[in-house]
Amino acid sequence: MRTPSADRHRRAGVGLRAPHYAGIVATRPRVGFLEVHAENYMAGGPQTRQLERLRADWPISLHGVGLSLGSARGLCPGHLDRLADLVDRTEPALVSEHLSWSVAGGAHLNDLLPLPYTEESLNLFAANVGRLQDRLRRRVLVENPSAYLRFVHSTIDEVEFLSDLVRRTGCGLLFDVNNAYVTCANLGGDPMRWIAGLPAPAVAEIHLAGHSANEADGAVILIDDHGGPVHPDVWTVYEHAVRRFEDADVLIEWDCNLPALEVLVAEAAEADRRRDRALAERVDARAA
Repeated sequence: MRTPSADRHRRAGVGLRAPHYAGIVATRPRVGFLEVHAENYMAGGPQTRQLERLRADWPISLHGVGLSLGSARGLCPGHLDRLADLVDRTEPALVSEHLSWSVAGGAHLNDLLPLPYTEESLNLFAANVGRLQDRLRRRVLVENPSAYLRFVHSTIDEVEFLSDLVRRTGCGLLFDVNNAYVTCANLGGDPMRWIAGLPAPAVAEIHLAGHSANEADGAVILIDDHGGPVHPDVWTVYEHAVRRFEDADVLIEWDCNLPALEVLVAEAAEADRRRDRALAERVDARAA
């Protein structure tokens, strides 16, 4: 099966959402691949059969949101088995999850919750990632989350935490440009330092999405809501990211306030245009 990165001049992918399925089948948009939330397809049925049909024409990326890699009690065996079955059925080009947790005491929380960045957390997270990769028999990408608070007892910088995770487990990274931008805006920091600090060979996918701004107690908080077009400042950060992570595949995420399919496809085309321009400018600068 072909992978998104097989073509040097590959196109950006889009997140597949149910309202767009018929339009994708009918119009066959020129996108590089389709990414889905793995949990939506674990039960089988019509949705999974639709996904199996689409994978004949597009590479598929499985993006998990419920495995809870940061859970202190380890991974849920049932959830892990269902994910492994889905991977076997769909043979995805990419599999990814988040640097977060969402399960405690048997309760599944509808959110991607942060964890403190400490040596203890790193040991725990690395063990869970190792178990996941062993079960799937493949490398998994770990995505940086958006952040709205910082644990006072964190002792490891997030970029360092992710880099150490790669060294310990051999996992890959999914660099979400919007998440890094939101985190830095909310907590302080420079997303360009993320680009410089992450191990470039490990970054296999880049996410782009929209965010919103909320005001609370006189302060503006950015919310990673995936509910609109990519912000101009995020596009600028992205252009720097593709120069360093040239081989990473790119995805447009748009999960709420869904636009017409042609709007989503146009956003992917803009990602392609900006990547091509950024890489061409880098070549010109080297030749000068």
